[in-house]
Amino acid sequence: MPVRKIALLSKEYPPHVYGGAGVHVEYLARALARLLPVEVRCFGDQHLDAPNLTVRGYAGWDEMARNTDPRFIPTLDAFARSLAIAKDRLDADLVHAHTWYTDMAGLLAARLWGIPYVLTVHSLEPLRPWKVEQLGNGYHLSAWMERTALEQADAVIAVSAETRADILRLFPIAPDRVHVIHNGIDPDEYHPAAARRPDFARYGIDPTRPYLLFVGRITRQKGIIHLVRACADISPDLQIVLCAGAPDTPEIATEMRLAVAAARARRPDIIWIADMLPRAETIGLYAHAAIFCCPSVYEPFGIINLEAMACNVPVVASAVGGIPEVVIPNETGFLVDPDLTPGTFDPRDPADFARRLATAINTLAANPSLRQRFGQAGRDRVERNFSWHAIAERTLALYKSLGK
Repeated sequence: MPVRKIALLSKEYPPHVYGGAGVHVEYLARALARLLPVEVRCFGDQHLDAPNLTVRGYAGWDEMARNTDPRFIPTLDAFARSLAIAKDRLDADLVHAHTWYTDMAGLLAARLWGIPYVLTVHSLEPLRPWKVEQLGNGYHLSAWMERTALEQADAVIAVSAETRADILRLFPIAPDRVHVIHNGIDPDEYHPAAARRPDFARYGIDPTRPYLLFVGRITRQKGIIHLVRACADISPDLQIVLCAGAPDTPEIATEMRLAVAAARARRPDIIWIADMLPRAETIGLYAHAAIFCCPSVYEPFGIINLEAMACNVPVVASAVGGIPEVVIPNETGFLVDPDLTPGTFDPRDPADFARRLATAINTLAANPSLRQRFGQAGRDRVERNFSWHAIAERTLALYKSLGK
């Protein structure tokens, strides 16, 4: 079908980005806008009018501040903003939603305006049961919103082959409606030569010593607690830098604080940066790291691994979800199987998983030439396979295939 303009829907859009889905939408919108007009509708106060790219932020519903259980606010707020996004006049030929926060907005807009609906799955609610801690019974509303929108979408994009398999296993969707289009990265922005030197003194990092880096939110999904528990077994040649903020719940924030305190009692060179840093600062930390670790227990794709690889950094990551489609073992890094208990996201033996993470990290710590070889191979892989231009072209081709 002819596609003259598209609408992208997302909870996150700059400057309000805290996760991989928001990064994905930011760069996809920019790349698509080089091919056709794009309108972004998102949560917040954003407003942009640029050639081929308009952005409109949507504020929350005032009623949410009155007599609402705090656990229910995220899902009810998403539903309320979805109504606002869908009801506004729309002149796009297709609507494309990202994450459950805007899945319902996409479905409603598609039905109201009579246009095709595409949905990208960055994660799946049935595979994130720990969110009950955060949302209470609101989790069941978010799962219903996701399921309803998924089952009615004209096309579903999975960010990895593993995610596609999860979708087909969990939802009654025809296989020919589910397509794999990976996440991407801007290799010019994430480049060691372009990275600025971090303010090491500000963070307490010794610039003369190599360091292991973690970047991510404090959530069960990211497995940060497993890495913290591995710290005692990680080579003393490495400093450990945890760039970890935005805890999902007060409970996991407390757990993280206690775990870091216990780890520091055995080795004081653990630097915890609890703020979500500006992108340029994070790129600087990537570019100067010796090793990057992604200990996730659930990761549909794992864009952070691409970010590290683009900066010539070898990766030690969990062998879960879409990560094996990004990190090539013994070529760009090492993969560690967390050996999850079936039907859960808990390692059968958490202490053993932590030790095996440490062993893989220590192998790289002891071998600078291997780190260099893995780092260069990772950079080469990013340049060949994960540019946003190529991903935008594949996405536009999918748009055009609908309605035929």
